[in-house]
Parts: sequence; structure tokens; C-alpha cells
Amino acid sequence: MANEKLRAVMAASGWTYAALAQQVEVDPKSVERWVNQGRTPRRATAMLAAETLGEDVYALWPSLRQPRPARAVSPELVALYGQRADIPVSAFVDMLAQARQKIDVLVYAAVFLHEAYPRLNDLLRERAAEGCAVRIAVGEAHSPNVHQRGREEKFGGIESRCQLALMHYATLVGTPGVEIRTHGTTLYNSLYRADDQIMVNAHVWGVNAYAAPVWHLRRSGTGGMFDTYTASFDAVWATATPAQEG
Repeated sequence: MANEKLRAVMAASGWTYAALAQQVEVDPKSVERWVNQGRTPRRATAMLAAETLGEDVYALWPSLRQPRPARAVSPELVALYGQRADIPVSAFVDMLAQARQKIDVLVYAAVFLHEAYPRLNDLLRERAAEGCAVRIAVGEAHSPNVHQRGREEKFGGIESRCQLALMHYATLVGTPGVEIRTHGTTLYNSLYRADDQIMVNAHVWGVNAYAAPVWHLRRSGTGGMFDTYTASFDAVWATATPAQEG
């Protein structure tokens, strides 16, 4: 089907196939096919042609309004959960238990782990004893950012939960291979990393973390989402304060 809109615009301004082709650096036969066969040029070429003709690109080629198809599933995505409460605590525990090199946890409190699995500290000690580097960062209860998060949540009390989380981890302070720190950052996601796997619990305004989405990622190559989140952890860790014994 011919592109009558393009034909009319070119005719009104005196553009020939050859003249427009020269301006947009294509073969004149390509321009002829645009007009007579209704072919759609590549997006960049179409935008240049529309600019040359002084016309809206979507008026000339409406099909360009359609979004480019996105990849349906990232190769790094293992699972996507509508809310953290959908995930059994055993999924977190099993992932941490499989770690052989690194365990990183970045949260404000996440006391659900100790409450549902009282042996968590024993597990972390065991992993550290076998050479796994364990880093845990919990929220500093007196941080303005923690207080702000508490005001934003549907159910408050995050300051006391941060204190409770630190109490849970306190017995690990001084354990070889385990580091516990507190941070006062604005936390956009809670992170639970075990070697090349990571659970990312989104923080949503006005929603407690247990009701917010979680995506489970597995590292695939370099420069992907996994590396983005682990770099984020490292950046927060560098600002965090080591917890004191006792």
C-alpha cells in the first residue's frame, strides 16, 4: 500500500526521490519504495527524512509509534515474586548455605530471618569457618534516613527493628571471617547475596519490605544487573561503621 501522506508532503515541497535520497544518504530506489510500496525506513533514517521534509515522523510512518520489543526475560532472572512474604524463609537459608566465597546482606533490619530461622548465626559461623567472607550491614537506628523510612512505612517501628537486628548479629562481632556494620544510607533495596546469586527486595514508598517485590538473580557474565547490585552493596559498605563487641 502506497504512503500517500509521504507522497503529498514531497509533492507540496517539490522533493524528488533523488533529492530526498541524497539528503538522507540512501538510494533513490529506497525512497521510491517508501512512497509507492509503503515501506518504513529505519527509525534513524525516518527521523532524518521527516526533519528534512519538515513533517512529524509519526505522521509519515505511524508504525514507528510501536515500541521496540523488549527481551521477555533477562538471562539473570531466576524468579520474580510479587512480595517477599511469598518466599519461604528456607529459600533465603538454602541460598546462604550454598555460599562458598561470599555472603553479603544489606538491610535496615530484616529480623524475619532470625525470627524464622534461629540458627542463622550458627549458619554464618559455619560458612565463615569454611572460608566464606560474610558481610552484614544493618541500619543505624539513629540515622535520619532510617527515621524517614519509618515515617513512610505503612507500619512504623523500623528504628526498634534496626536495634533488634543489631542485637541478633551482636554475637557474631569478632568472629573470624564475619564483619558486622551499621549504615545510615537511603536504602532503595534490601540485598541478600550468596556467591553468584542475589535476592533483591525492592523498597516501595508506604509499603513494608515484606509486601514489596523480590527478584532473584543469578550472575550471567559481567556488567549485568547482578553486578549493579553488588557494586551498590560495596558502595554502602564503604560508608558503614563497624559494630562494636558487646
